[in-house]
Amino acid sequence: MRVEIRPSKAKGTVTAPPSKSMAHRLLICAGLSEGESVVRNLAYSEDVKATIACLQALGAAIRLDGDTAFVKGAHVTEPIGSSAVLPCNECGSTLRFFTPICMLSGEERTLRGSEYLMTRPMVVYEEIAVKQDIRFEKSADSITVQGKLKSGVYEVAGNISSQFISGLLFALPLLDGDSEIKILPPVESKPYIDMTVAALREFGIVIENAANTYKIKGNQRYAPTDVTVEGDCSNAAFFEALNYTGSNVTVEGLREDSLQGDRIYKILFEKIKNGDSPIDIADCPDLGPILFAVAAVCGGARFIGTRRLKIKESDRAVAMKQELSKLGISVDVGENEVTVHGGRLHAPTEPLDGHVDHRIVMALSVLLTVTGGVIEGAQAVNKSFPDFFDRLMDLGVELHYGMD
Repeated sequence: MRVEIRPSKAKGTVTAPPSKSMAHRLLICAGLSEGESVVRNLAYSEDVKATIACLQALGAAIRLDGDTAFVKGAHVTEPIGSSAVLPCNECGSTLRFFTPICMLSGEERTLRGSEYLMTRPMVVYEEIAVKQDIRFEKSADSITVQGKLKSGVYEVAGNISSQFISGLLFALPLLDGDSEIKILPPVESKPYIDMTVAALREFGIVIENAANTYKIKGNQRYAPTDVTVEGDCSNAAFFEALNYTGSNVTVEGLREDSLQGDRIYKILFEKIKNGDSPIDIADCPDLGPILFAVAAVCGGARFIGTRRLKIKESDRAVAMKQELSKLGISVDVGENEVTVHGGRLHAPTEPLDGHVDHRIVMALSVLLTVTGGVIEGAQAVNKSFPDFFDRLMDLGVELHYGMD
């Protein structure tokens, strides 16, 4: 999809979309419960649809009614007498959350996804599989596991991805014995682990946490419940960023007590505006693209804790460097830092590339409200925020989109 955005000022109030991160977690907990749960305030992005499809592949019965899902849980620890294929599509969270769950029954389970998704690191689970004699086979578009996960002590590096820890937290309570997860410092993206623990608590699962150790009793059962997905700080940040381009937008629908790490976006925007850097984004890497965009508008900034941007949907630091150069802004990318230099934005003389990455597309869209221009591959927003461009138009941004 190709979108053309004209220089324009956004004005008005926008309600934050439902949190994709919490939707994943609450849906999975519902899908592991013994009985029917209700999950409200869902937005059916491609990633959320992938998680729903994977739960269904494992035997969960899910009925959708508007923005509400009625979920009857699957018996994932019991053999069903056949293999199952889980369509993870492009979603790294879905792949990593479900891999340990697929190791609960002992039967063959295949997690299928795009070739790019399968290049994302899975070393934590590969090492567990080797130690526990669990089959773990990777192909260009799938991972197949077969064997039963064992309770015990798990040591996981804290600087790879919190998604591995969350995946284990979903699965380990259902095992017979007690388990521990010891996270080896430095621990990055801890707020995402906190979100997982909070979701588990909603469904009656008890996790004890002391320092960087999580203690998980075995033989627990997920209790069905009625939950509502909170607003998404990650995607709300794109609208708040418009205020740094001369627009006037109010964002509603976010919880003040949210555990989302990306809730810090307002503080970080102000630091950029005030020239307060370096800015550490190790705990909020998804904010990287929009932080770089705001820096491009506000005279530049230096960011640290950027190492994991290279293992997202794109190499986000490199992608933003390439696209910001088309807008007249130079960027230096190091191993664990990014510097966005000051400069004057100008309209691009060629289309911008979305890099098959929803957050790159949305960050560039904010900048094009200043300069005008075209983004190719804009359909990437469907991964997390299908109505993003409609929301922009509702705020008065002049744009047109259609197929490339």
